[in-house]
Amino acid sequence: MLFHFFEWLTQYVSGVNVFRYTTTRILAAALTAMVLTFLLSPWFIKRLRDRQVGQPIREDGPETHFVKAGTPTMGGSLILFSLVIATLLWSNLTNGFVWLVLTVTVGFGMIGFADDSLKISKKNSKGLPAIVKIGLQTLIALLASIYLFRSNLFDPSVRLRLDIPFMNFYSHSASLPLVVYILFATIVVVGTSNAVNLTDGLDGLAIGPVIIDAFVYLLFAYIIGSSIIVYTNKFDAVVLAKYLLVPHLVGTEELSIYCGSLIGAGIGFLWFNTYPASVFMGDVGSLSLGAGLGAIAVATKTELVLVMVGGLFVVEAVSVIVQVGYFKLTHKRIFLMAPLHHHFEKKGWAEPKVIVRFWIVSIMLALVGLATLKMR
Repeated sequence: MLFHFFEWLTQYVSGVNVFRYTTTRILAAALTAMVLTFLLSPWFIKRLRDRQVGQPIREDGPETHFVKAGTPTMGGSLILFSLVIATLLWSNLTNGFVWLVLTVTVGFGMIGFADDSLKISKKNSKGLPAIVKIGLQTLIALLASIYLFRSNLFDPSVRLRLDIPFMNFYSHSASLPLVVYILFATIVVVGTSNAVNLTDGLDGLAIGPVIIDAFVYLLFAYIIGSSIIVYTNKFDAVVLAKYLLVPHLVGTEELSIYCGSLIGAGIGFLWFNTYPASVFMGDVGSLSLGAGLGAIAVATKTELVLVMVGGLFVVEAVSVIVQVGYFKLTHKRIFLMAPLHHHFEKKGWAEPKVIVRFWIVSIMLALVGLATLKMR
């Protein structure tokens, strides 16, 4: 909204032209979301306490977690609110990529809200039936993927080409059939959403890597979508994305505004979610933020890079799949408890140690993901 206001105002006041630049709007969106979260969180947490919106604790979870029973949850609602408001204020609202990612984010947030509400009303850790939750997620992701690949958001020459990390996109990308790519994109969004959800088991454990990954995708979206011109050794002018041998997708630079908003809202929330947490994110936060990251990866054609950047989430999800599968086959466990962060708790690691070390791993994986921009 403010983008369009300043665009109109430029014809009368030349100085406000700075607010039309993407970089300025990224910073403004991050600050807006951060301030909103900081200011509203104390009031929001108090309202949650007054309404006794407390977190149910898994009966089979680590013993140290029982002291957390009753801690206000559904704090992800505030992240979602700040994220959406900041994005709408500072992004170009004529951009289809922005609306697509926001729709997916809010849609998954509504599923998470329903799941959290059932957990609270039933006073246990079981919410929506798994088949209902996954079914609704798949429906939203599938509809979004169909729209994305059948609309004119992508240039037809790159629409169905899959970027392969560390390879020249313009000579070594894989071309997929339309149906296959739509199904693949759906799996990416649903898988990322649930992977973040599984990671959200300790104070600040999930939101930290979400902020880190959002920063990486801020850079991806800006580089892949921007029209910045660079010069080669032969003084030939080329777009930055083509110089780096990554896909050039006009319009995706506006998703960097979304990422900036996510970073700001995440930092604001982390102030209250850090150990010992005053509020938990809940499924309304973890499902929506994970889906948002997955949708950005699909929109920027960096789905395979997401496996590296979000490697922590991948490992957490795989640990659950392996644990369940192995137990069904042998009635034995590989890990002391899944997801993986609980395994280290059971081994005697203090919760803050698990959290910080997982953050460090996330930073390392983010650097590997960023390396794919240059090592081609």
